[in-house]
Amino acid sequence: MLNKRVKMRTLLIGGGITLFFLVLVGRIFFLQVVQHDFWHTTAVKQWSTSKVLTAVRGAITDRNGKELAVDSPAYSVVVEPNIINQRGTADDVVKILHDKLGVSEDKLRELVNRKYDKDSPIGAYKKGDYSFWVEVRPQGWKIDGDLKAEIQTAIAGVQTAKGLDKTTDIGIVFDDQVKRFYPQHTLAANVLGYMDNEGNPKYGIESFFEDQLKGLDGKIGYQKDAKGVVLPDAKSEIVAPKDGSSIQLTLDSTIQFYAEQAAKKAYEKYQPKSVSVIAADPNTMDILAMVHMPTFDPNNYSATKALEDFNNLAVTAMYEPGSTFKIVTLSAAVQEGKFNPNDTYQSGVIRVGGRNIHDVGRNWGVISYLDGVKHSSNVAFVKLGLEKVGTNKLTEYIKNFGFGEKTGIQLPGELAGTMNVTDKSPLGDQASITFGHNVSVTPIQQIAAISAVANGGHLLKPHIVKSISNPQTGEVKKMNDVEKVRDVITPQTAKTVSGYLEQVVSDQKIGTGRNAYIPGYRVAGKTGTAEKTGTVKSDGSVYDKNRAVVSFIGYAPADDPKVAIFFMIDEPNDPKAGGGSAAAPYVKEIMSQTLEYMGVPKKFSDKEISAQNEEKSESGDAQLKVAAPSLVKMSLNDAKTKLLNEGVAYEQIGAGASVIEQYPAAGAAMYAGQKIYLLTEHKDEMNVPDLTGLSLRDAVDILKLLDVSISTRGSGYVASQKLTKDSEGKRVVVLNLKSAAATVTGIDDTESADMSTGGEAVADDPEENGEESDGSGAKEQGSDAEAPTEPAPESDAAPLN
Repeated sequence: MLNKRVKMRTLLIGGGITLFFLVLVGRIFFLQVVQHDFWHTTAVKQWSTSKVLTAVRGAITDRNGKELAVDSPAYSVVVEPNIINQRGTADDVVKILHDKLGVSEDKLRELVNRKYDKDSPIGAYKKGDYSFWVEVRPQGWKIDGDLKAEIQTAIAGVQTAKGLDKTTDIGIVFDDQVKRFYPQHTLAANVLGYMDNEGNPKYGIESFFEDQLKGLDGKIGYQKDAKGVVLPDAKSEIVAPKDGSSIQLTLDSTIQFYAEQAAKKAYEKYQPKSVSVIAADPNTMDILAMVHMPTFDPNNYSATKALEDFNNLAVTAMYEPGSTFKIVTLSAAVQEGKFNPNDTYQSGVIRVGGRNIHDVGRNWGVISYLDGVKHSSNVAFVKLGLEKVGTNKLTEYIKNFGFGEKTGIQLPGELAGTMNVTDKSPLGDQASITFGHNVSVTPIQQIAAISAVANGGHLLKPHIVKSISNPQTGEVKKMNDVEKVRDVITPQTAKTVSGYLEQVVSDQKIGTGRNAYIPGYRVAGKTGTAEKTGTVKSDGSVYDKNRAVVSFIGYAPADDPKVAIFFMIDEPNDPKAGGGSAAAPYVKEIMSQTLEYMGVPKKFSDKEISAQNEEKSESGDAQLKVAAPSLVKMSLNDAKTKLLNEGVAYEQIGAGASVIEQYPAAGAAMYAGQKIYLLTEHKDEMNVPDLTGLSLRDAVDILKLLDVSISTRGSGYVASQKLTKDSEGKRVVVLNLKSAAATVTGIDDTESADMSTGGEAVADDPEENGEESDGSGAKEQGSDAEAPTEPAPESDAAPLN
């Protein structure tokens, strides 16, 4: 019986032990095999951690390397509720962050007392525990180093007051971040766009080139103990970040500044919806400046209230251009041989398809087509575009000049514009397109189109990015190679049209662009004033005389263009404002500053010199002279800088790097406006340069510098030259001169017969330079406004059916 009990007990014990081991093995099998992935992942999470190594976003610079957008260190403010409530620093933390960040005390109380709402999956904390880490957003997100230092100073004050060690954490820490910084603030902001605090690109270059700029973040992985301390012998894994590519723009910060200052003045004076400006090199279509006003500071983008302030209307705005579009009609007429500047027509009003189209000036009478161009006569352009060239041919030119298609500039949101008029359209619509109505364009299209006239007839693709540099490979990819879209007119046509557009500016009596005239620089351009469409009125018209877009577009020097500028004011508050009175003066300002900054020397015509002398004489300042500065032995660059700072025009003779001789000599008397010639090679080794087109005074100055004798025939400008030698073997140049009446400021004889000289100086008489109205709401200085078509009353207007 006893043995039986022992046996049973043994069996039970043995069975229990066996069952225990079976359960244990089963549990081990379940944990090690069935739940292996879960527990492995949990262990890795508990003992391992990683930190992102942020890639540096590529910098954006201007064409000269000036930084416009860069990454800079930033710091996010974090509060630690567990530390704060353990050390009783809640009141101190709330006060510091309220004072320094402007966060409300109620919000801060909520942050410093925040608790977890559920248990940690790895047991790091339990539901109801105070949180370890709470970011103070948005006010404390990515603050700069100065603000961080202020907060640290306040923390140190609390530590001292409480008798704490300087290393003691009171519950405020900083998380190192990277922030996008725009060192020039508002400069070119609408071109650049901005990065929001979450690292998302918004608008502009930042958005368009996101893939190239952003780079690829790396990471570092390491092991830690339960308290978060890095294990000393643990392995770490590092994946290096790949920094983003840097982008160099074609913009020139100096020219951008000139354009922005002018746009700001116009915006403050006329209080319009917006002001848009573009400056470009017409020979390459590099964009040198692009402005939208009002603008914003991308460092503080959240302060901008209106979303439209982030736009770049230079590429995203469509509008009816008005008279600046007449450049296309004029180019087509000249190219097709349909424009004779001396032919005459009856100005004032023309009847087209039962509708009347007016000129602003009703009393010009019978005038030449060239005067019609200078007056900006709508009647002249209707007759040229509709009657002489024809709608089909004209629309071909419009499309060839790039209207109705995107230019392809490297910016987001570009629009193509609209051009829907055909020979099947109502005759009034066909007529309106000749002077810039019934067509929608963008500013970037307009600058590209006029640049085609300036550069000899080539429509070029505009560029705003010069190069992209890849920091990984060292590769620099050029992005602004000259890209010809197509030839639109011949070089001879472009030269002829430039001559006519120059007279629009230089003719100080009737030229609508006379407020863009710059003595010493030959400016070609065209004004525009286009009423905007509104509700249909009882008389059938759709244009609102109280809402207009006024603009000026031009380039200089007309014979060798260095810069083209477009300036547009959308809905100025002055009903008398027009392209000639409101926009042209700002183009003059930007053009003058830019050409001087580029070192383009002024070339004064005889008429300009005469006008300056008369002005000095009337002011009793005829004998005003200055002493020529000493420039010999200076480097050419230093001499240029000195002259530019002193406002003295100059011209380089030779290809050397330093000044060997100058004329006038140092200390010699110079009349105001006189040019200094800088000789950079030994004169006896230099050939006599081509003097054709120069005034006698300029030619004499150059030849004196080269120690060459002079013989002249005739008077006026140099038409030709011949090099001979005298009896002693010294060089003598014979100059054949022609008067300004035969040669218009350097334009050759084949064109001069088709052009008037213009250029007389005129007083700035408010009445002379003021706006006129034709009664239909169209307005412009002199005559530049486009009077919209209107139902025809009984009239004797010339019919065009």
